Amino acid sequence: MQYLSKKSGYSISRLSRYGLLFTQKISRQGILIHCSSVGEVVAVQTLVERLIKTNPEQGITISTSTTTGAERVNLLFEGRVKHVYFPYDFPLFVTSFIRRLAPKKILINEMELWPNFSRACNKAQIPIYIINGRMSDKSKVTYRKFPSLFSPMFANFSAICAQGQRDYDNYLDLGVDRNRLFLTNNIKFDLSFSDTDIKTTEVIKHTFTIGHRDILVGASTHAPEEQLLIDAYLPLIRQYPNLLLIIVPRHPQRFEKVYQLLKGQNIQVNLMSELKPCDDSTQVLLCNQMGKLRAIYALADIAFVGGSLADRGGHNALEPAAVGVPMIMGPSRYNNPAICAALESAKALRNVENTEDIKSAFQDWLNNPTQRKTAGAAGKQVLEKNGGAIEKTLELIYSS
Repeated sequence: MQYLSKKSGYSISRLSRYGLLFTQKISRQGILIHCSSVGEVVAVQTLVERLIKTNPEQGITISTSTTTGAERVNLLFEGRVKHVYFPYDFPLFVTSFIRRLAPKKILINEMELWPNFSRACNKAQIPIYIINGRMSDKSKVTYRKFPSLFSPMFANFSAICAQGQRDYDNYLDLGVDRNRLFLTNNIKFDLSFSDTDIKTTEVIKHTFTIGHRDILVGASTHAPEEQLLIDAYLPLIRQYPNLLLIIVPRHPQRFEKVYQLLKGQNIQVNLMSELKPCDDSTQVLLCNQMGKLRAIYALADIAFVGGSLADRGGHNALEPAAVGVPMIMGPSRYNNPAICAALESAKALRNVENTEDIKSAFQDWLNNPTQRKTAGAAGKQVLEKNGGAIEKTLELIYSS
């Protein structure tokens, strides 16, 4: 078995966390986009593609705080953008980082807010923006506890683009100047699948000979979600012997643990890294590789979006919606409440609380293919109706 090495990404490039950058590895005088980790990198993919298409000569650097985020940058953009690790928020480190990179503009995605970094940008007269800005009620309470630290930080931003009304209102409550605060909506609604994603879908289908199977996907899962999915799946295969469950754990360090969980229950499991075709006895295909989830969604009949029964706020429900796949989620959805509410209202998403709910939802849609397709189509319509955030965001950035 080959697993993603924890050591990958741990190299001399990590010195950028201390403000040390090597000029051959960076694009000076370009745009810096900061994304904390994998989810944020995926969220800005379409925006980055637009920036590249609009001005191919413009250098783009994406910074992350994690090695998995770095790996996703390399997978998605294949050398078309540079990657660096974001510096620790210590004055010496951030000042050195900004001086060496010398970006023309800096875009901070979602909620990565660092007082010393924003102060250093302001001092260097580099415009800095929050894009797809998220401010949950819980975060607002935290920021309110330290007004002397965070109020000046918000004043350093040229503009803040809020992803929803809740976020806009919470920024206002924190004292952000209304003239620098804009409701641009969520860029995740402008999701598009790349040619690479489409090609990968076909490769997976043919490599694992699963084109004829009915497919359930457990996406971006955390413990104990894999076990809940298995407990729902096993009774269903008596009624649907053609049913295959594809599990995609959220974090690579859990690949081996999930594999052992499945083997310990005598589940017939294939590992994606082994490239072994699934036969009729294969019950679970475990994706133990990064960067495959979008391609896997395109194979699904129904998807479970993880981090929602585990209390992680729920991951991106728009990815299955973009390919017309109906989905189920647990109640933990604080990361993207407006998105989940829109999908649930359209009947593209069903709420589940436990194994019995999961089994019932899967069974309903498996028994009613027409209803399932209608639900999937409704999810695509939600994206079409709410698109345009990237256009608003780029217009704001380029006009200021």
